[in-house]
Amino acid sequence: MTQHHQSVGESRLERGRRALVKIDGQAGEKVVASLADIAPDFATYLIEFPFGDIYSRPGLDLRAREIATIAALTAMGNVAPQLKVHIEAGLNVGLSRDEITEIIMQMAVYAGFPAALNGLFAAKEVFAHRSATEQERVA
Repeated sequence: MTQHHQSVGESRLERGRRALVKIDGQAGEKVVASLADIAPDFATYLIEFPFGDIYSRPGLDLRAREIATIAALTAMGNVAPQLKVHIEAGLNVGLSRDEITEIIMQMAVYAGFPAALNGLFAAKEVFAHRSATEQERVA
């Protein structure tokens, strides 16, 4: 179940960058780049801790980690930009659109209908953008 192996001599930052690209792809890189002019140190922390330390741990595969993340962000109800990044990440690590929709709907039980609605609308945007991008690649 281990998804990331630490290379000998690999720093937290290097391990985190590798995980960020694999999980979040361009969406994650855009978040980090957007912090460069205001808080470059925070961008480094964002790579090192969540991705270099937590996501790189054995015990859960990336699918399971994204299920938990999508559920948590949906339950928060007010973090649409981060939720969209992680819906995209869920698709990147093998979750289907139907699975993501079910994860978000499940949160209506624990976080309420408004949080689930916000999550579903975020997913709808990500799915539409991804479909448009896929069509552009084919054309």
